[in-house]
Amino acid sequence: MPLELGRFGVWRRVAEITPVMAAELERMGYGAVWIGGSPRGHLEEVEHILAATERIPVVTGIVNMWREDAVTVGHSYLRITERYPDRFVLGVGIGHPESTSEFTNPLNKIVEYLDQLDEVGVPRERTVLAALGPRVLRLAAERTAGAHPYLTTPRHTELARGVLGEGPLLAPEQKVVLEKDADRARSAGRPVVSRYLRLSNYRNNLIREGWAAEDLVDDGSDRLIDALVLHGESDEVAEGLRAHVAAGADHVGIQAVGEDSVGQYRALASVLFD
Repeated sequence: MPLELGRFGVWRRVAEITPVMAAELERMGYGAVWIGGSPRGHLEEVEHILAATERIPVVTGIVNMWREDAVTVGHSYLRITERYPDRFVLGVGIGHPESTSEFTNPLNKIVEYLDQLDEVGVPRERTVLAALGPRVLRLAAERTAGAHPYLTTPRHTELARGVLGEGPLLAPEQKVVLEKDADRARSAGRPVVSRYLRLSNYRNNLIREGWAAEDLVDDGSDRLIDALVLHGESDEVAEGLRAHVAAGADHVGIQAVGEDSVGQYRALASVLFD
């Protein structure tokens, strides 16, 4: 079956999402739950969330190829989809070079890993690939259902759609904080973003996207933080999320930062699904 994720979903780290929360998000009308933070290969958290919900798809965003072997992950996929058909999408990726000493020949690693998933029997149309640069985006289009970029803006979404072409799924993540005061919003968003500005793949992608080197120093310029962590009233933030769609995204995974994430998702749902 084709991927049906809706226009907007929720992106949460594996330690930040519970089955109870997922059930509430489903009732709010979100189209998918993304489980980030490199979930382990047994994927038990995915199964728990599927058990607690009725219809909402669950997507890993992403399983790290260097940490979890493809055979284990592939068999976990088969176990879960036997019980919950058409509700689980396997998102995989190579993470970043600073996280592993084995980070060599990343494209070869991706191809090898996807080959192994093929051998286990994981359908290509039920996988997505973390992708930022053109080469991995092209690979996502060729070997999976599409791409899941992280820490990007609508400018990258436009560039990514140009590489993917029409058809493949494009599902970026976007951080938000429902806060009118810019200083308070930046105080909530900057610590979440700054860790990624020390990682070469994200830095390189932001430069490729058009940001200046000075935007990436001192934990990020105000304008960079404002773009990577949308802030304002719910209708203002919703407008920023829709900008990804206008730029070519099929779906946006929303990561609420700061306090009361469930409250933020509820306020956004009232605008996004009105």
